Formats: sequence, structure tokens, C-alpha cells
Amino acid sequence: MIYLLAILIPPLALLIEGKIFQAIINAVFWILGIVFVIMGGFILWAITIIHAIIVVHGSRSDARTQKIVDAINENKED
Repeated sequence: MIYLLAILIPPLALLIEGKIFQAIINAVFWILGIVFVIMGGFILWAITIIHAIIVVHGSRSDARTQKIVDAINENKED
């Protein structure tokens, strides 16, 4: 679901993932891409989508890794 949001509205997907600074930068480029779509803005718009997907995937991957580390540490304590 978050990946679909990253394709449709990239800055919102980044905000949901807690990446506020990246969402602001992405929003600026996303809006510029939409405004200038006639003059090649599609490339800029596509880059914002790719950026959002990469950031969301990285955030999800970090959360998965942290869960594994926590599980390993919990087992060491027992």
C-alpha cells in the first residue's frame, strides 16, 4: 500500500515513513515536475517517484533489520 502511495503521491509516502526532510525536498521537485510536465518535467516527476520508492524500501528494510537484531539480543539475555 505504501508503495502505491509512493507512486501516486511520493511526498506523502515519505511523510508517513517519518522522513520529513526528504519529503520536503521531494515535494518541491514533485511539484516542479508536475508544473513543468510539458517541458520535460516528466523526468523530474519520475525521479521523485523513484526516490520515494527507494527511501520507503530502505526504511522498511531498516525496520526489519532492527527487529532481527532485537530478537537476537533478546535470545542472548535468556
